[in-house]
Amino acid sequence: MGNGVKEGAVRLREDADTVLPSSVPSKTDHRQVLSSLFSGALAGALAKTAVAPLDRTKIIFQVSSKRFSAKEAFRLLYYTYLHEGFFSLWRGNSATMVRVVPYAAIQFSAHEEYKRILGRYYGFRGEALPPWPRLLAGALAGITAASLTYPLDLVRARMAVTPKEMYSNIFHVFIRISREEGLRTLYHGFTPTVLGVIPYAGLSFFTYETLKSLHREYSGHRQPHPFERMIFGACAGIIGQSASYPLDVVRRRMQTAGITGHPRTSIACTLSTIVREEGVVRGLYKGLSMNWLKGPIAVGISFTTFDLMQILLRRLQS
Repeated sequence: MGNGVKEGAVRLREDADTVLPSSVPSKTDHRQVLSSLFSGALAGALAKTAVAPLDRTKIIFQVSSKRFSAKEAFRLLYYTYLHEGFFSLWRGNSATMVRVVPYAAIQFSAHEEYKRILGRYYGFRGEALPPWPRLLAGALAGITAASLTYPLDLVRARMAVTPKEMYSNIFHVFIRISREEGLRTLYHGFTPTVLGVIPYAGLSFFTYETLKSLHREYSGHRQPHPFERMIFGACAGIIGQSASYPLDVVRRRMQTAGITGHPRTSIACTLSTIVREEGVVRGLYKGLSMNWLKGPIAVGISFTTFDLMQILLRRLQS
């Protein structure tokens, strides 16, 4: 793998986005980690807040047996607005922020660290990672972030599909689940989450980094414009979410099984039940068109914000 991979490496000069420093002082390493954490947190918060109403609507359809359509989705949005108020469209967003801020911070920071580690391991110091290590870095970053923040994702899903009277706040969700369902419930649905995050994070980071590398190679510009980064991020979001979407549906069903009437079962049983009762396409890909609307927006904002904040912070530090 070594020689073939080395031949495919693209050498980069002073690129703030993809250069893997060969040797930097420890103090600089700490600054890079902190800047990655901050940039990732901000990127995740902006992206998720922008698409929160669409995300909540998607989750409601995922955990029910209702047939999804764009008309029904926007009817639900309008119904929620009329009966619960404008800000109810962002119900559960506080739980989303509690999860997304650490998740995005960990994911982006871990991705930068895995790129450095894999770069040193394969001998690509100061060079862009080739395809397979690039894919692996994204997948490992997603697994790391998901493992550390999963209970917050479950809480966010519960708040999104329940009325305000059931759970008053994030802490109330944790307390009720712990008392009524047991602490193990906080990790119910974790396996499909990890299985889904491998192709999602892996392909998202891989696609985005690859498009930036191709842009640099064929345009002659060292840095893409912000709008171009948005387009690259949107493409990454579509590919990553389409590949992992069926497992996302299974994950949501398992997370909300205790309150939606669905039995709490294994991944295989949940999957077979969805296929048997709703069909492969209508069941496992329910709400995917909504994801194609919100996903590119969210991922585009996320990647663009992270990159621009990294460049800004590095300029301020220098």
